[in-house]
Amino acid sequence: MAECGRKALSLLEAARSRYESLQISDDVFGESGDDSSDNPFYSTSGDSDSDNYIAEAGEEQHQQHKRSSGDKESGHSGGAGGCSGSSGAGPPGSLSRSQAEEDGWMETLQDVTVPPYKETYGPTQKMPASATALDFFQLFVPDNCIQNMVTQTNMYAKKFQERFGSDEGWRPVTAQEMKAFLGFVTSTSVHRCESVLSIWSSGFFSNRSIALKMSQARFEKILKYFHIVAFRPSQGSNQGLYKIQPFLDSLQQSFSCTFRPSQTQVLHEPLIDEDPVFITTCTERELRKRKKRKFSLWVRQCTSTGFICQISVHLKEGQGTDGLSTLKNKPQLHSLVAKQLCQNISGKNTIIFTGPSITSLSLFTEFSKQDIYCCGLLSTRKSDCTGLPQCMLVCGSTLAQRGQSRVMMKGSMSLISWYNKGHFRFLTNAYSPTKQGMIIKRKSGEIPCPLAVEAFAAHLSYICKYDDKYSKYFIFHKPNKTWQQVFWLSISIAINNAYILYKMSDAYAVKRYSRAQFGERLVRELLDLDDCSPTQ
Repeated sequence: MAECGRKALSLLEAARSRYESLQISDDVFGESGDDSSDNPFYSTSGDSDSDNYIAEAGEEQHQQHKRSSGDKESGHSGGAGGCSGSSGAGPPGSLSRSQAEEDGWMETLQDVTVPPYKETYGPTQKMPASATALDFFQLFVPDNCIQNMVTQTNMYAKKFQERFGSDEGWRPVTAQEMKAFLGFVTSTSVHRCESVLSIWSSGFFSNRSIALKMSQARFEKILKYFHIVAFRPSQGSNQGLYKIQPFLDSLQQSFSCTFRPSQTQVLHEPLIDEDPVFITTCTERELRKRKKRKFSLWVRQCTSTGFICQISVHLKEGQGTDGLSTLKNKPQLHSLVAKQLCQNISGKNTIIFTGPSITSLSLFTEFSKQDIYCCGLLSTRKSDCTGLPQCMLVCGSTLAQRGQSRVMMKGSMSLISWYNKGHFRFLTNAYSPTKQGMIIKRKSGEIPCPLAVEAFAAHLSYICKYDDKYSKYFIFHKPNKTWQQVFWLSISIAINNAYILYKMSDAYAVKRYSRAQFGERLVRELLDLDDCSPTQ
């Protein structure tokens, strides 16, 4: 028994050694937390709802099981080992066996090698050990950006009053007041409250330690007139996002200038929904008052550190290029998003991981021409399955064994079907189908799998962990205007990125602040309070 335990441990260490670059992710928020056992590949079945990707695969497995049962009654059969007896019609655009053979899909496997990465990942500039939380934040939101907010807010206030009458309680905002304004709203990311105005209340959510820095009346005046772009530009406006687009462009440029991501990155939608604890305490009336988001946000994220390298925002309603209405429920929607997110990484031999809504043969083929390699989870319900063999997408009637897999190749592209209490399908040109990996489970021991499956599980487990912690430090201020929602979401991303750079700098060795302490310190520095030590 002891020998078996030592064997499992050695296998686990061997698997971990293949992902040494992920070591910084173990405690990226400076707090002890759950390990990768929460990842569905490690600890749950195929129909787990702990992750959207896996939930889709589980639902797909259930639907295909019903189809294969019907086919079995009709006299069809399908084995787990090949395409000779696969049953039923596949998803739209998929190929029959003869079509797949003509198109170049074969069961003969060949080795695939990805060229070395052409970048050195990490921060692009060395921050001094004396750098403060505000210094890291201003790598993304510098003084000139804040000054622009001051100018645009004052311009909007003047124009508003010219049209609707003077506001005797208003006076032009200053840069110092704008920083304080950002600090008050940012404080809701570490001190959750029903409304940012609760800071000045006498109730449970009050925050007397910062409330004296500015009166509630003054804060409300700035909140009323706050703008990034006061007036719609005459040319080149991005429809509904024109009020926030210059800030997003500036933020994107600063992300690219301050950090180079690792070779492995993921394209996904981060968790930006309401705080589940607060939602459970809300009354029905309060929930009805809180409007649903009218935008979608995708990110390209470094899987070694969690640093969000690029963001892409689209409105769910609108007629322009930033609107989703013209592309809704069509495969080109997520393909367009993926191309936008990856436009700056061509020629670097980057490996990207994708979910079912993005994974497609046509997109991966296009990316391969740009030296971008891919590994994505497939879903017959949400993925564009055009050009893929039906026999790999439809479950056969023969019961598969746990850890069993089969692969078909077309050129350097591999289509993998792997069974672990449910069928998981992957499309990849980033990992060789001839190489085997291992999924380690504490109760069931090791489960064999192709190397692509092991890599997907290892990297996505960190993104799952990051998202769980990321949602805890989200700015809780929820304005009704869409552009303001996007703005505060972007500020939240900038603060998390700032903390990652802080952890990778010499300043972290001086004072090892957790994410919560870093947020508190940033708030106090934005408010220019004398005592900037974090609350313990």
